[in-house]
Amino acid sequence: MGDVIHALPVVSDIRAARPDAVIDWVVEESFADLPRLHPGVADVIPVAIRRWRRAWFSAAFREERRRARERLAAAPYDLVLDLQGLLKSALVARWARGPRAGFSWRCAREPVASLFYHRRHDVDMSRHAIERLRELAGAALGIRHDAPPVFGLKAPALAAVGLDPPGGDRPAAVLLHATSRAEKQWPEESWHALIDRLAASGLVPVLPWGSDAERLAARRLAEGNPAAVVAPRMSLAQCAALLGAARCVVGVDTGLTHLACALDVPTVALFAATPAWRFGPYWTDRAIGLGESGRWPEPDEVMAALGKVGAFRAPGP
Repeated sequence: MGDVIHALPVVSDIRAARPDAVIDWVVEESFADLPRLHPGVADVIPVAIRRWRRAWFSAAFREERRRARERLAAAPYDLVLDLQGLLKSALVARWARGPRAGFSWRCAREPVASLFYHRRHDVDMSRHAIERLRELAGAALGIRHDAPPVFGLKAPALAAVGLDPPGGDRPAAVLLHATSRAEKQWPEESWHALIDRLAASGLVPVLPWGSDAERLAARRLAEGNPAAVVAPRMSLAQCAALLGAARCVVGVDTGLTHLACALDVPTVALFAATPAWRFGPYWTDRAIGLGESGRWPEPDEVMAALGKVGAFRAPGP
């Protein structure tokens, strides 16, 4: 999910330079709701690489891949741009009709992917992930971008996706505690301390989840503080609506935290296993990345950061 969010400013860059550009986006099916939130994306074409891998040669999955290939090959593209630089994304790019461009051997995350492109581009690998993608698109299309990234997202209203405000009349603080990598998880005792501080400040701590294990973790974190709310199971569009309606968000290095930053919600992103300079928010004063390699931030640091990003100020009209 983070890769998808980091790529959204590329759409804004292209449309700013070439307002008549028609942009289609190929994306893993579980993340298809994200590019649909950007008005500059004309068509979203889902693929299911993760699901297909479970039974690659089954008749049903072969038929799904055939339909995806036909949809991509239905009309020629002026450019097919692979922003992932992985073998799987390069192979999907081959399904489309048009010249393919992507990262060079030195810059691709899986160097062999570069062999499938007609044009290969070097980028500055010391830059933030978002800026590397923008640089690649700029080189491939001959466009410049000097302004901060524009994500172009508009979160749907809660009612539009069938949700009620989780805190009722009280503002919500969404806590994104779940991640697939154990080393990215903030200690539970730190979450408990933060929940107590947020509740004392008048916010309703809301705990989303996506799997059974994450639901159990959310319940553990909510124990001991009656103000905490465990969210229902939600689609990605519903998650976007919840984040967009929140007073603030605190989250580990995971896709939904990046989404909150992209939606311009006051956000504190927690880092320890991954470098904040490479993946954290840098384009707005409404988001802060905390932590460094091997050291988690303390709850008091998080509360202070929330104050800096405006979490305790009532939103304007």
